[in-house]
Amino acid sequence: MSNSKSLLSAVASLAASAMLIRSITNEFIPHEVIEFFYSGLHNLSRQFSTQLTIVIEEFQGVSKNQVFEAAEAYLGKKATLSALRVKAGKSENDKKLSFGVDRDEEVDDEFEGVRVRWKFLCVQAESSRNRHHDMNASLRSEIRYYELSFHKRHKEKIFNSYLPYVLDRAKAIKQENMAVKLHTIDYRSYWKEDGVKFGHSMTFSTLAIDAGLKKELVNDLDKFVKGKEFYKKTGKAWKRGYLLYGPPGTGKSSLIAAMACYLNYDIYDLDLTVVGDNNDLKNLILAMSNRSILVMEDIDCTIKLQNREEDKEAVNNGDNKVTLSGLLNVIDGLWSCCGEERIIIFTTNHKDGLDPALLRPGRMDMHVHLSYCNFSAFEQLAFNYLGISQHKLFEQIEGLLRDVQVTPAEIAGELIKNSDAAGECLQDIVTFLHNKKILQAKTKIDQNIKEDHELGGEKL
Repeated sequence: MSNSKSLLSAVASLAASAMLIRSITNEFIPHEVIEFFYSGLHNLSRQFSTQLTIVIEEFQGVSKNQVFEAAEAYLGKKATLSALRVKAGKSENDKKLSFGVDRDEEVDDEFEGVRVRWKFLCVQAESSRNRHHDMNASLRSEIRYYELSFHKRHKEKIFNSYLPYVLDRAKAIKQENMAVKLHTIDYRSYWKEDGVKFGHSMTFSTLAIDAGLKKELVNDLDKFVKGKEFYKKTGKAWKRGYLLYGPPGTGKSSLIAAMACYLNYDIYDLDLTVVGDNNDLKNLILAMSNRSILVMEDIDCTIKLQNREEDKEAVNNGDNKVTLSGLLNVIDGLWSCCGEERIIIFTTNHKDGLDPALLRPGRMDMHVHLSYCNFSAFEQLAFNYLGISQHKLFEQIEGLLRDVQVTPAEIAGELIKNSDAAGECLQDIVTFLHNKKILQAKTKIDQNIKEDHELGGEKL
C-alpha cells in the first residue's frame, strides 16, 4: 500500500514539475521561438522518416476520384481478412454482398514483396476545409479519403506498378459483382436506358452440348479475356466473333446465356428489323458498353442483307435501310475499334444462306456447329433433370442417339415429364427414341419414293 502511495506521489510531483517548466517557458521565451523550435523538430523528423504517405481523396473538385473508387472496391476484398470493422452492403444490381473498410480502420497489403498499409479516414468538412483546399467542402458534411503508407525506397514501384494494379483489379472486382443485364432497342432505335436484369441460370456446367466443344469454347473465351496485350501488340480491335449455327432447339440461345454468365458481360440484343438505317446501327454500336456481347439472332431471317452492288443501288436511290456494307463496317471497320473487350454473336439455322463476307475471320472468328443431341449432351441433361450420371439404360440410349436425329430441347421436354422416377423416365426416353427412329426411317423411305417418281417423270 505504501509503495502505491509513493508511486502516485512521484507521478504527481513529475506532472507538477512539467506544468511549472511549461509555465516558465511560456512566460520567458517568446511564442515565435517556441513555434520555430517545434517546427524544426517536425522538419527534422520528416527528413529522417522512412515512410511516404499518399492521400487519395474522394473528390477532385466536383468529380469523383477514380483512384478513390478503385481503392474502395479493391480494399473491400481485403477488409474481411485484416480489418477489425468492415461495412457490408448490396445494391439491386449486385450479385452478392460487397464489403468495405470502416472509418479509421487499417488494412495491410503486399505487392511483389512490398508491404503497404491503407487507412480510411473521414473528417468533418468544416474543420478540414483549409487543409484540403476543397472549394466544395461546404457542400458535403464530411471529407473521406484513404492514406496509403509505405517505405520511401519503394516509391517508384508503388506509383508505376501497384496503383495501376489496384485500378485494374478494382475494375475486375466491380464487373464480377455486377448482375448481367439484357439490353433491347426502343422505338427510337436507342438502347433502353437501364436494361433488364438477366435472370437466366444457364452456365457451362449445366449446358447440354458436346463436352469437347464446350471445353474448346471455354478455352477460347479465356484466351480472349486475357488477350489485351496481344490485341494491342498486333493492332487488332479487342473483339471476337462467333457464328452459332444448327437446327432449332440445339442450344444456341442457351450457349449465349452461358457465355454471358461465364464472362459476366451484359447482352445487347440487336433486332435489325427495328433499326432505321446504317447511321442508326453505327450509333447503337457506339452506345454499347465495353465488356459486352452483341447478339444478332437468326441473322439470315431478320432483314435481307444485299450484296455490295445492291448496297450501292440502295444508297443511290435514297433508301434508308441497313445494308450489308453498313453491317460489315460496324463489326469489322473503323467503328468497331471504338470500344474494347466485345463479343459479337450471329445465330442462324442455315449457314449456307449467309453472305461469305459475313463469315470470314475477323468478323466471325469461330464457327460453332450445334447439332443434334449426342450422348455427352444427353449425360448432361440426365444429370440436370434426374441428378444421375449412370444407369443401365444409358448404353441403349447411346446406341439410339447414333441413329436418331433429336435435339437437346426435345430430350429435355421428355425428361421433364417424369423427372421424379429416373428409371421410368429413362424408359420413356428409350420408347421416345425408338418411335422417333421408326418415324425418321419411314420419312426417308417416303422421300426416296417421291424422288424416284420425280426422276421417272423427268425421263418420260
